[in-house]
Amino acid sequence: MMHSWKALVLCHILWHLAIYDVSSFSPSITLPSRPSIHARHQNHHHSQTGDAHGNRLQSRIRLSVADDNNDDDDTAPDDKNLPLFIEAKDSSARSMISDIPSSLLQSIETVRQRHFSTTTTNGDASSNENLLKQLVELTNSKKSEATETLPDNCLSFQQMERVPGCIATVHVKAILIPTSDNPNVYRVLVQGSSDALLSGGLVELLSKVLVGSDTENCVTASDVLKLQPEALTTALGLQNVLTRGRNDGIASMMRVIQRQIQSLLDAQSDEGEQQFGEKNTEASIETTNANGSERKPTVAMLLSGGVDSSVAMHLLLRQNYNVTAFYLRIWLEDELAHLGECPWEDDLQVCQSVCEHAGNVTLETVSLGKEYRERVVQYTIEEAQRGRTPNPDIMCNSRIKFGCFLEYIEKAGLDFDHVASGHYARLEDVVSPSTTTNLQKRLFRAPDPVKDQSYFLCALTQKQLSKVIFPIGMYQKSEVRELANEFQLPNRNRPDSQGLCFLGKVKFDEFLASYLGNRPGDVVDAMTGDIIGRHNGLWYHTVGQRKGIGKVMFPLATAHGPWYVVAKDQGRDIVYVSNRYDEDDFARARSEFELEDIKWISGTPPLDVKGTETDAEWSEVRFDLKIRHGPKIVQGTLMLSGDGSTGNVHLDNKDGGLAPGQYVVFYQIGTLECLGAGVISEKHWAKFLQTQQNETSTGEEQELEVKR
Repeated sequence: MMHSWKALVLCHILWHLAIYDVSSFSPSITLPSRPSIHARHQNHHHSQTGDAHGNRLQSRIRLSVADDNNDDDDTAPDDKNLPLFIEAKDSSARSMISDIPSSLLQSIETVRQRHFSTTTTNGDASSNENLLKQLVELTNSKKSEATETLPDNCLSFQQMERVPGCIATVHVKAILIPTSDNPNVYRVLVQGSSDALLSGGLVELLSKVLVGSDTENCVTASDVLKLQPEALTTALGLQNVLTRGRNDGIASMMRVIQRQIQSLLDAQSDEGEQQFGEKNTEASIETTNANGSERKPTVAMLLSGGVDSSVAMHLLLRQNYNVTAFYLRIWLEDELAHLGECPWEDDLQVCQSVCEHAGNVTLETVSLGKEYRERVVQYTIEEAQRGRTPNPDIMCNSRIKFGCFLEYIEKAGLDFDHVASGHYARLEDVVSPSTTTNLQKRLFRAPDPVKDQSYFLCALTQKQLSKVIFPIGMYQKSEVRELANEFQLPNRNRPDSQGLCFLGKVKFDEFLASYLGNRPGDVVDAMTGDIIGRHNGLWYHTVGQRKGIGKVMFPLATAHGPWYVVAKDQGRDIVYVSNRYDEDDFARARSEFELEDIKWISGTPPLDVKGTETDAEWSEVRFDLKIRHGPKIVQGTLMLSGDGSTGNVHLDNKDGGLAPGQYVVFYQIGTLECLGAGVISEKHWAKFLQTQQNETSTGEEQELEVKR
């Protein structure tokens, strides 16, 4: 209990220490003029008596921690006085340690003896406390040390790179210095900075290990590249001492350093400064200020708490963007509280964890609930009340995420170079044909056909797209999950969100009921005109619906199914259904329809739909089409009419359900480019409804005539 109490006190002290800035530091060490590439790999053999497994070789990593008076003692204490911190009993740990190059093992041993050797003989909580204190002291002692003068022929990046996956904000930079024995062999120097003392100590510890000992040992760049990042804390005896976040953080530092080393070596092999700059555009993307100084491009990252946006943010950080995360609070928690829990608080908590894990990325919360009600919820309710099928997600993107939010940062004077999100879609720049100088954005489908979200982005304008970037647009969903695991994101196992972006766990029917209530009407057989059920409101049903329609039909009718919703008459509150939906009777209603509110992403219709110079009429053009979100692509033709905002579509094959209000998105055949979209009009079933009304009127007249 005493040891646990001490550990808690130490954690509390370190938490407060972490708020103080730590100045930049780089390793200052004494190196021989001609370091020799030589090292010893010591194995400890332990015989086990009375063990069913018999004798075996165990890799034991020992660490001695205790008396502060021995901090400057370079001699290692007797082996019997070293408490065992890590014992690599499992095969994976033994494998990781055995794979560490001998030069690094020797360097690790030297660093342990020099900086962590004490006379304490117990490896309990008090020893761990002392170890953490000594890690902090590494940062403090660095301030008084002189830095090494770098030779002119060293290789390095101009600026440090931020390390993802660290609890604190950590930056590192690898420097390669040719050895005196061989100019093509490099030793590694690491410069780093942190805003927290303990993280600063870990960076300093890492730099001392990678530079090697100052005797006969030289750690080369190739040695560092062979090291498994996760093996370092195990070999140092720190795995059980540090928290999981700190372990992940030092592994992330290693990955960044290894990637930098590889980039520097690749660039050097190209033997050209131009190639060097081109090869490292991903590692260090920079822009130039008016005064000639360099700065990182700034990005406003829309963070939702999901895996996709979290991975997108990490990719931006790795590409050296200056990222500020924004969580948009658009949940309708007040209005919908009686329907269930709204998860916005959970999402915000996850966003905070993701930002802390990424190195304390700034997270801002923007409340857009009022704007969402006015621009998205109201649209959804009005469309549903008219019997149409709304698409709130398309409106959310065009009116909120890339609408109100862009307005917000502009009014707030936040001058970001880009706005990023976790959408699965691709953007490319192209010279505008009208000006031949201005760049336009072209929107393309993502490689993952299931996750592609270009359908939901079809209503964005050139002005909105001009600042947008989609970091995960080129990835498959499975690859994004792999990256989440690689980055060790705190939400890496979180399932994908389902349903509409503002409802969370609330069902759409419950949402509609809370606003529109019930308005009962007849369910009518579209072929016979017979009333075969009673519905609670047109807004609970959509064209093509099969599941759930049986609940509002009379028992005798359900036996003759399956039944599909084929049309809705908003004026008479009638839902038309049919059990002959797959037959020729509905072939035209399922393959031909009218569009309204047609808009093009470029701002103007494609050239091939405009007809010839001598013919003012529109031309019929073939497109790939998406009638709903998902992987399914259909083919058909579009013929515009009037001013080009309306048109008629003929599909090559019947569709499952063409509902007024649905968006239809056009893609150029063979290129995956999203060109524009339109909204299905009620006109495509107007003839059907008129026929039904005429038949009903005729039937009523005949009935009346018989009675006479």
